[in-house]
Amino acid sequence: MKQRIASLSLDLDNQWSYMKTHGDAGWETFPSYLDRVVPRALSFLEDHGQKITFFVVGQDAALEKNHEALRSIAEAGHEIGNHSFHHEPWLHLYSKAELIEEFERSEEAIVDATGRHPKGFRGPGFSLSPAVLETLAERDYEFDCSTFPTYIAPLARAYYFFTAPKMSDEEREKRKQLFGKFSDGFKPLNPYLISTEKGTLAEIPVTTFPGVKTPIHASYVIYLSTFSLVTAKAYWRSALTACRIANIQPSLLLHPLDFLTGDEVPELKFFPGMSLRSAAKADLLDWIISTYTAAVDVRTVGGHAADLRERLSSANGAQPALS
Repeated sequence: MKQRIASLSLDLDNQWSYMKTHGDAGWETFPSYLDRVVPRALSFLEDHGQKITFFVVGQDAALEKNHEALRSIAEAGHEIGNHSFHHEPWLHLYSKAELIEEFERSEEAIVDATGRHPKGFRGPGFSLSPAVLETLAERDYEFDCSTFPTYIAPLARAYYFFTAPKMSDEEREKRKQLFGKFSDGFKPLNPYLISTEKGTLAEIPVTTFPGVKTPIHASYVIYLSTFSLVTAKAYWRSALTACRIANIQPSLLLHPLDFLTGDEVPELKFFPGMSLRSAAKADLLDWIISTYTAAVDVRTVGGHAADLRERLSSANGAQPALS
């Protein structure tokens, strides 16, 4: 039986970008853990025989101290995507001119650091707008991965504000749509095409649990395991089964914190799942990816997008693009 097409990606959010979004002091010095995370992630993926998409932040690529780590990703044969330059989860507030500058700077830095020009994009914090999509199409991007179809975004945002330090009204205003809106839960789970005035993009949503639309990315399953490992594994298996029954082509998301603990990065101990012991976290992540690759045919996100276009082309455009 032919396996369903699926994809796997990693948002290479750095320590400073988490601190910046959280409103913590000290992020301006750009503290980094890429020299630790990248080798671990590459070794992990090699063990699983997987090539995936890494979404790189332009500011990291612009710093010489990160070049060795970022270059090693491309040299290992992984796809390089764009995760914005400043990693600000309020791209929907950017003007068109600001968006163009954001993409120009990130693309230039990423090419310089990795030798690869990105053809895919994911907005930090899943921030998206019609202007972002139009700008992507103008710049010949092939796919976007910024939709996160879940109803619980307001709850995640409330937890974020509860744990964040005191910030100004202006800073809170920027973050008022962090993680998306409740209505995002009504968006499709399967890949689809989006038409803009400047061209068409393949949209590859980050998959959530079919029906209930709760998160299923690795960080969430790891977080659940801090309450009950049995429950976390049952939830993940149920999600894979639900995707199969609903004929969903899943796209799974990884984060750098899946490879780190709070003891290694004390500044980020507040993140869910960071209290887990290193060995327990590694074992669970290994199990998640093993069961995922056994259930579906995992490709890069670019490969997932190419499959979508090929299927629609073979069907003579039977599935219209969404606007």
